[in-house]
Amino acid sequence: MQQISEANMNGGMTDLCEPVNPEFLPDTKTAHPAPEMRRVQESWVASGEKKMLLWLAARTPQWINPDHLTGLGLAAQVGAGIFYVLARWNEYALVGVIVFLALNWLGDSLDGTLARVRQRLRPGYGFYVDHMVDTFGALALMSGLALSGFIRPWIAIGLLIAFLVLSIQSYLATHALGEFRLSFFRFGPTELRLLLVAGNLAVLWKPQLHFFGGRYRLFDVGGAIGLAGMAAVLICFTVENTLRLYRAERPS
Repeated sequence: MQQISEANMNGGMTDLCEPVNPEFLPDTKTAHPAPEMRRVQESWVASGEKKMLLWLAARTPQWINPDHLTGLGLAAQVGAGIFYVLARWNEYALVGVIVFLALNWLGDSLDGTLARVRQRLRPGYGFYVDHMVDTFGALALMSGLALSGFIRPWIAIGLLIAFLVLSIQSYLATHALGEFRLSFFRFGPTELRLLLVAGNLAVLWKPQLHFFGGRYRLFDVGGAIGLAGMAAVLICFTVENTLRLYRAERPS
C-alpha cells in the first residue's frame, strides 16, 4: 500500500479535505503550492525488494490494477488474523498465517509500484485509502494474534497501539517536514513480516523459552522486546523531529 509513497506526495493536507466551497481546493493549491515530499525507505531489504517489485509490475496482467492489489493486501491481513485465531485449536494454522503474510506483502508492496509503472498515480486517494487499509489490517492481524493463545492479549494490544502511534508520528512528519518515512533504523514493513514469519516457525518448533529459572511463551518475549523497541523508536524520532522543527521555525 504505497501509492502515495511512490507518488512523490506533492499534495498537502488540503488534498485530504472536502471543502464546502468546491473552488477552495484548486485555488488553495495554486496560491500555496505544497513542497514535494521525500520518501525515506532505508530498510535492509529495500534495494532488492524494489528490483523484485519492478519485475513483478512489468509482468502483472493489465486487468489487475493497484486497487485490486490494495484489496488483496487487506484481505490477506484479515486472513492472517483469522488463522491466528484458528491456531488456538490447531497450531499448524500458523502455516496459513505465513501464506497470508506473503500475500499481504504482495498486495501491500506492489500496488504503488504498479501505479507508478503504469503512470496511474492518485496521490490524495492513495494516501487516504492505503493508510486506512493499513489501520484496519493491523487491527485485524493483532486482534487475531491476541486471541491465538500464543501471546498475552495486553502485549498484542500494546503492539497495536504502538503501531498506530508510530503511524500518526509518520503522517505528521510527512506534513510538517515533507518527509514520508517508511523505515526506522533499517526496519520497515517487510522486515516486520519476516520477523512474524520467523516467530511462527519458531513457535511450531518450540513455543516456550526457558531462562532465569522460568518458562515464557516465545511470542510474549518477542512481543515485549518489540514493544520496547517501538517505544524507543517513537521517542527518538519524536525528539529528533521536534528539534528539527524548532530550529527551522526558531522564534525571533
